[in-house]
Amino acid sequence: MSQLFRQLTICGVGLIGGSLALTVRRLGLAGRVVGLGRTQANLDVALARGLVDSATRDPAEAARGADLVLLATPVMTFPATLAAMAPHLPADAVVTDVGSVKSWVVHELEPLLGPAMALVAVHPVAGKETTGAGAAAEELFAGRRVIVTPSARSTPAAVEKIEALWRATGAQVERMAPEVHDAILARASHLPQIVASALGAALADEQVDGRWAAGFGAGGLRDTTRIAASSPEMWRDICLTNRAAILQALALYRGAFDQFAGAVEAADGDGLVRLFEQGRRMRERVK
Repeated sequence: MSQLFRQLTICGVGLIGGSLALTVRRLGLAGRVVGLGRTQANLDVALARGLVDSATRDPAEAARGADLVLLATPVMTFPATLAAMAPHLPADAVVTDVGSVKSWVVHELEPLLGPAMALVAVHPVAGKETTGAGAAAEELFAGRRVIVTPSARSTPAAVEKIEALWRATGAQVERMAPEVHDAILARASHLPQIVASALGAALADEQVDGRWAAGFGAGGLRDTTRIAASSPEMWRDICLTNRAAILQALALYRGAFDQFAGAVEAADGDGLVRLFEQGRRMRERVK
């Protein structure tokens, strides 16, 4: 595949940014890959693994020559990072991201762009509970959905190149409006994270007769709380930047939870079977 960009600068060479870098480097999709990070230790891992050609903690240095900037840090750090980089970027630079929220990203980043720059907001719906450059894996995106949310500052040429970049990872690329993305992901991704973390918080120190109750959990508890191990900083930012949609999703969940509570309180066996059956049918449809 031919080169798409002269220089890709990845802001946050962690699981997502680092995994993309592996494909970019292997296929030569960028002439050069630069890593921008907050901690030298993680940048050293990225360099040692060959994820990037060079690494720096200076936004201005990272911006020079970058015709593609990938924001892969916690969402609420995006504006400050781009503001520090923008004066030093090439006039035709494309800015993209991998955040789990899109409307807020578009609203906050578009005013920071130079007149000839483009923004193409993206969300790769893939990940693990592990973080950092050491967790990067090229196969992470294979067969997974990557959502592209074009906006007013997305040029057709920029969208085409970003979609080609992600298709090279083996991902299934899909377009939708930023607000549609946020409503869907609040239900399909953000709500499950909150539910898993809430369950973990509820059982964190729960003792019964001097025994830690969670210590007696088997595979079900481990599976249900697996994503509770994810980055608290990342999920804080998602909750604060997608509040309206997440509140709608929480209301949906609260309604189902209240139905379960009511059925248990009323000893309604038939009602419980119906609720468990609804949950089972949904789970069978998830690939």
